[in-house]
Amino acid sequence: MAKRDYYEVLGVSKTATEEEIKKAYRKIALQNHPDTHPNDKDAEERFKEASEAYEVLSDPKKRSAYDQFGFSGMNDFQGGAAGNYSNVYRDFSDIFGGMGGGFSDFFSSFFGGGGRQSQGGSYAEQGASLRYNLTIDFSEAVKGCKKEISFAHKIKCDTCSGTGGTGRKTCPTCHGSGRVTSGGGFFQMSSTCHTCSGKGYVIEKPCSTCRGTGTVNKTEKLMVTIPAGVDNGARMSLRGKGDAGLNGGADGDLVIFITVRPDKYFVREGNDVYLKIPVSIAQASLGASIFVPTVDGEKLKVDIPQGIQSGKMLRVRGKGIPVLRSSQRGDMYIQIVVETPKRLSLKAKRLMKELMEEIKETDSPEPMEFSNG
Repeated sequence: MAKRDYYEVLGVSKTATEEEIKKAYRKIALQNHPDTHPNDKDAEERFKEASEAYEVLSDPKKRSAYDQFGFSGMNDFQGGAAGNYSNVYRDFSDIFGGMGGGFSDFFSSFFGGGGRQSQGGSYAEQGASLRYNLTIDFSEAVKGCKKEISFAHKIKCDTCSGTGGTGRKTCPTCHGSGRVTSGGGFFQMSSTCHTCSGKGYVIEKPCSTCRGTGTVNKTEKLMVTIPAGVDNGARMSLRGKGDAGLNGGADGDLVIFITVRPDKYFVREGNDVYLKIPVSIAQASLGASIFVPTVDGEKLKVDIPQGIQSGKMLRVRGKGIPVLRSSQRGDMYIQIVVETPKRLSLKAKRLMKELMEEIKETDSPEPMEFSNG
């Protein structure tokens, strides 16, 4: 089958920038990743085709030669059009950063990178990191707290000391490498050996406790300290509390995702808090001293200035949320809401009318401008 134009393969124009080319290749590579499309030859071919196109168009010299002479312009470069995929491997962390260890390992082996090989030819495998969702109250986030959590993870088997059993021998499929290679020509793929699951060896007499896996499940309880000032969506990582690693690999982590229940009265923005407080017309007109709650559960005396308007914000410094691992705190903002009484006694109505006459209220008020703030 005739080769397609490299720009057509990536779906970009001939004037595409380096970033546009990189973005287009990343999208196609992820959509046709062989690990997510096992035994899908069409996806594999699309992946190869896109990688070859990126190798050329991401290299200024190759791209210039291709633009002038087409595919024949690649003959001057060692390895032809695809070369050794040095550009793809060079830009790996930029193109595929954050896609996880398995994806990283796949591309590392795919483009000739070294694996994490341990003694005996087997590949060291880091234990999986685990997620734990923890919900706490708003007051607990403010003051900090201790929480006992219970979680299940895989630990090294005590019976076989994590070896999986006795009678270890080299895997007959991968010959101890832990990986097998498929494909041919300029493009070959390396994947984890299914016979030994990447260990590089098989166990003739598997451990009766762990059945040859080298790990067993365990439920563990831990007391976790939540620092004062933690916010909703925060994460805490407990090193080595995830699943046990294999073949000398490091243990995974336990990552705690924190959710903070909203408070009924306080709204948090960063380390500042906002609170609405109602005052009467008399308090707003004459000024008053009132007591308002704080995030610490205390009552704070606040002076309301005479003639304050509804919606006015009062700032109290240092009464907000503690800054993580610091002696500093945010501020508290109190929004004043002037409440109009819904029911008045006859005496109150009489006094209110006298007040209206005294302050000479008008029945033709001037319109107010809308505030842009």
